[in-house]
Amino acid sequence: MPAYHSSFNEFDARQAGNMSILPIKTRYRGPAPTADPDQADIIDETLDLFRANSLFRNFEIKGPADRMLIILILFVSDCLFKIGSARTVPTALEASKMLNTLAVDNFPIPGDANFPLNAHYAPPDSRVDADYLRTYLTQVRQELAARLAERLYADGTNKPNKWWMAFQKRRFMNRSLAA
Repeated sequence: MPAYHSSFNEFDARQAGNMSILPIKTRYRGPAPTADPDQADIIDETLDLFRANSLFRNFEIKGPADRMLIILILFVSDCLFKIGSARTVPTALEASKMLNTLAVDNFPIPGDANFPLNAHYAPPDSRVDADYLRTYLTQVRQELAARLAERLYADGTNKPNKWWMAFQKRRFMNRSLAA
């Protein structure tokens, strides 16, 4: 059974390196293009495909949006690991703060020496593109962390959903964005 790919691969979007800069619905400031509020964006797609795709060790990249999907799936995996490795089970507010901190922490981008997937990603063409990509990814990571926290604590029990937390030790493609 093949992995699920992004539906945005055919979407005509700006690229940084060989990764798509896709529009998102967001409440955070940043350079991301604004998506139609009635349509799903790459963040919704990531959250919908995360659990199915995290079971795969191999993933064939079929377009630039798949590269964005890979980075976001790996970020979700790191978020779940962060929540699961806390000393006590975090409340919704504590988890939201933890994930937002993780989202804005310094992280490598394609082309950096410590980026774990450099073999599959082209570095940005210029310093301006690299700065744009870093601010775009920061905005996307913040929005993804916020939506993930909403899904994890959607039942109102102030405990993370066990069906999501079951994937905290699972590694998509046996990789992690964390150093």
